[in-house]
Amino acid sequence: MPMSSLAVFSAPGRYIQGPEATRQLAEELKYVGFSGPVLLVASSSAEKLLAEVWRETFSAAGLNYGVHSFGGECTAEEITTIENTAKQHRVDVIVACGGGKVLDAGRAAAAALDLGFCSAPTLASSDAPCSALSVVYYANGEVSEYRIHRRNPDLVLVDSSVVAKAPARLLVAGMGDALATWFEARTCFKNKVKNMRGGASTISALALAELCYKTLLADGPDAIRAVKSGKTNESLERLIEANTLLSGLGFESSGLAAAHAVHNGLTAMAATHDYYHGEKVAFGVLTQLVLEGAPKHELDEVIGFSREVGLPTSLKQLGLDSPSQKDLLIIGERTCQPGETIHNEPFKVSPSLVAEAMKEADSLGRW
Repeated sequence: MPMSSLAVFSAPGRYIQGPEATRQLAEELKYVGFSGPVLLVASSSAEKLLAEVWRETFSAAGLNYGVHSFGGECTAEEITTIENTAKQHRVDVIVACGGGKVLDAGRAAAAALDLGFCSAPTLASSDAPCSALSVVYYANGEVSEYRIHRRNPDLVLVDSSVVAKAPARLLVAGMGDALATWFEARTCFKNKVKNMRGGASTISALALAELCYKTLLADGPDAIRAVKSGKTNESLERLIEANTLLSGLGFESSGLAAAHAVHNGLTAMAATHDYYHGEKVAFGVLTQLVLEGAPKHELDEVIGFSREVGLPTSLKQLGLDSPSQKDLLIIGERTCQPGETIHNEPFKVSPSLVAEAMKEADSLGRW
């Protein structure tokens, strides 16, 4: 798609990160201008972990709030349910607490009702918290559509002590999502295509995307060790920032390319539904690099990093042990649907080209 003549950079209104940050949630909401009532859209794990902290912080701040228990999938139906709950309680802000799908559903409901929105992720498993994008799924787990909203979150609050309690695999999945940021951003920048907000990329966005990749390489392994011990350290804080802020700003204000489109293609196979977004994106990165003819040293660096931290480098690691050519073409067809971000690549793509690139990426990633 042709580039806009105007550069566009988008970001959340305020970003807060650190241990025990949830205790400041209500005061931060007041700081950015909300007086309540507040609707918390929460995953079951977030509700179990944070219910008492919410009671304390909202009581101390004098804000009324209610909790909507997230239904488990970011579907159009779940978004409508959240909208109805928000209207019933006449809230002025929705706060989404949990993983990326919870955030995407809460964001979409807030956008539909023109309400304030706060991301309060309990995981660093994706770059969803800072963006104005919702990925909507069908109930069967296949990607349905992207919804790009007018505004980024008014507030993003990341409690690193909560993130440290989550399974290490979720942090690794976030690293897979963040791994794509630099490679997709540079492709979009070089090809002069529109970013996710409809404008040209800025050099600031490109620099943030590159810093994201460098931070993953430098701090990823040590951050994983910290999470496995249930503790926070400086490497984990930097890695959370890379997964959440750097990746979020980098992808949205630079753009997506083949890696995320391959993720969407992989969702067409039921066998991949037990794997996280970032795990599938990580294999999408390898496929994109193969498609683009990346140099061997770059492929080796990405594969080596992925293996060190535990990201998938083969189709078998995504539940596709011996996919048939037909299976690969089904993935390729979904990857190449009209409007998909793979069309930001500087060459014409086809399902067969994607299928061959996945086979080569799989071969490289196996050994």
